[in-house]
Amino acid sequence: MSEYADLLVHGGDVLTVDEAGTFVRSGAVVVRDGEIREVGPAEELRSRYEAAETLDATGCLVLPGLVNTHTHLAMTLLRGRADDVTLQGFLERVLRWEAELLSPKNIAAGVRAAIAESVRAGVTSALDMYWFHEAAERVAREAGWRLHTGPTFMDEPDPADGIAYEDRMAWARRDLADRATARPGTRPVLFAHSTYTLSPDQLTDIAALAREFGALLHIHAAENTTEVATVEVRHGRRPVELLDSLGLLGPDLLIAHAVDLTGPEIAALARTGTSVAHCPVSNLKLGCGIAPVPRLLSAGVTVGLGTDGAVSSNTLDVLGAVRQAALVHKAAGDPTAVGAEQAVRMATLEGARALGLGDHLGSLEPGKRADLIVLDLNAPHVRPVHNPWSTLAYAAHSADVRDTVVDGRILMRDRVLTTLDEAAALADLEALA
Repeated sequence: MSEYADLLVHGGDVLTVDEAGTFVRSGAVVVRDGEIREVGPAEELRSRYEAAETLDATGCLVLPGLVNTHTHLAMTLLRGRADDVTLQGFLERVLRWEAELLSPKNIAAGVRAAIAESVRAGVTSALDMYWFHEAAERVAREAGWRLHTGPTFMDEPDPADGIAYEDRMAWARRDLADRATARPGTRPVLFAHSTYTLSPDQLTDIAALAREFGALLHIHAAENTTEVATVEVRHGRRPVELLDSLGLLGPDLLIAHAVDLTGPEIAALARTGTSVAHCPVSNLKLGCGIAPVPRLLSAGVTVGLGTDGAVSSNTLDVLGAVRQAALVHKAAGDPTAVGAEQAVRMATLEGARALGLGDHLGSLEPGKRADLIVLDLNAPHVRPVHNPWSTLAYAAHSADVRDTVVDGRILMRDRVLTTLDEAAALADLEALA
């Protein structure tokens, strides 16, 4: 008798991105209850399983869904409005516009468009730091998309969500308490904006709350030299030094950007198990510099990839970030600085590990959540495929993604979104923009 499966993805070459880099030619992935049950040869698994749904991936590459480890999804509302400026000029403009524009309704519209863009680009999971996260979560839940978000702390006189800083701790505590039963493949998250928008005492309190609930803490740090100098003047320490002195570094902290780092700071990140979200596109566009990723990797630091928001990078294309990460570090003269396989892993398994979810996401292995994509290889720019890692890093584009699956649910089939009205989402976005 045949075994039952909810979904069988079969016929394509499967790049599992497991530790061994297993590659199954003409393979298949079996999914039941949102979980990967088996990966193996298509002929064998087709004969053993009767599936409610199938995806014929013949002529395609099947791989884990891409993980965006740092973004601000609803910034789709502002795409193109803060180009060709420094980080500090960017922040001045964006903070002013946010005060005028942001509301739960508008956040929902921005996030809905961002999810459409992400699903089309094969991004199945994102860590989203922004205001009105409850509205973002509702939209993601309706679309069946995996969103990692939570309360954001930023001490400013008129926060966009209207919650005064002295009330934010109680609000955040209630939010974390409501997440006692997390969706498989997610975890509680708290966001501390930065060491220049929060005091040391505030950072310490936020970290204590995160640890009380086993939450991931995410923060911007060392994004450019001006930020580092500002924090050093204000607190007598550079951002990463300050975080270390406060006891915030550790396996439950994920730092976004980490561009301006010293050798001792890199050693501290490695020693404490702190992870980094590398955002090469926004770092280049804002003139922040190039993060020392080869040195971070050599030290043993876990590095994932992020797009940042669509106003600072103009795109939520993680595959584009893979290409930038594989290319930009070669500029110093070492073509091996970040190789194709390493860059792809940063967008998949290493990204999941940066979120503390490496046991659940990031590779196609039995027991992990069924987040996967099917990449169409039937185009001249991706043929022939001598090496799938190289094809992904240097040749493929986000438009080559044909199918996107999250938790075993098909969110895009044959380049048509199945859980989200894309035309309506774009119309809402345009009306606000």
